[in-house]
Amino acid sequence: MSRLAFVFPGQGSQVPGMGSELLERHPELARPYFDTANEVLGIPLSRLCFEGDAEELRDTSVTQPAVYVVSLVAAAVLREKGVRPSVVAGHSLGEYTALAFAGVLDWVDGLKLVRRRGLLMAEVNRRTPGRMAAVIGLPAERVRELCEEVVGSRQRVVEVANYNSALQTVVSGDADAVAEVSRQALEEGASHVKELSVGAPFHCSLMADVAAEFGEHLAATAFRTPNVPVVANATASYVHSGQEARALLARQLAAPVRWHETLGLLGREEVTAFVEAGPGRVLSNLSRSVHPAVPAMPAGTGRQIDRAVEKLSGVLV
Repeated sequence: MSRLAFVFPGQGSQVPGMGSELLERHPELARPYFDTANEVLGIPLSRLCFEGDAEELRDTSVTQPAVYVVSLVAAAVLREKGVRPSVVAGHSLGEYTALAFAGVLDWVDGLKLVRRRGLLMAEVNRRTPGRMAAVIGLPAERVRELCEEVVGSRQRVVEVANYNSALQTVVSGDADAVAEVSRQALEEGASHVKELSVGAPFHCSLMADVAAEFGEHLAATAFRTPNVPVVANATASYVHSGQEARALLARQLAAPVRWHETLGLLGREEVTAFVEAGPGRVLSNLSRSVHPAVPAMPAGTGRQIDRAVEKLSGVLV
């Protein structure tokens, strides 16, 4: 039996102009999302998506709701075209999109949460400037050890934030500590290190200070049982209830994203195709690196969605 996975991207996948072609091609589906987001947030989110430059979109308090809304629009278009997943998962911010798609969160409630999450994360970065970097070509366990060594010698924060694949690990923390881990990783044979286009050091203990405040917002939000299976970042296992989803989102803020394990779970579940509903192709590329025999396709624009639907016609039976 065919099993399709929707995977939803996180911050760092934003690109100027995102969502504009979806609105042009599918105004009846897209416009209500963008108009509602503009009104609820009190900012011109649609203009920032369509016309904002890379620096404007890098502001984490803007990026998070922008990627969230564009991803939901892409998923809505896919659903209208008859493409429906057997399971969903989202990378970091994308977990909120996955939960909204699966009916755990009302999408407007999710929008408010990701806006608040972005504002809190940006505040952490203003107090303690940090950065994130992807280390490519070095085993994850060695990257984790390098983080521990730098912490021990410098008494600064640097931790693994994302276990993306066997040879792609993202570190997060104080800017100088991340730079030191990056330098040592290259000396030890990493093929390259790429600084991420994000506005704060996500998924590390620097976020612990805002976890309690964000927890209050989560507690005030209604969560329901998923109507589509959802895999959580913090555990790389399925979410069984709304209460569990809420608790895992609170934990996710300062915990690493276990994406490699998530892809491993989906592989064991014999997923037959991955569709990245949202901007960019980061998750499509990661899916291919872990499961090269399984089709993985970006679907963040109307043209990409059309190509994905055509390809899926030969995969889903």
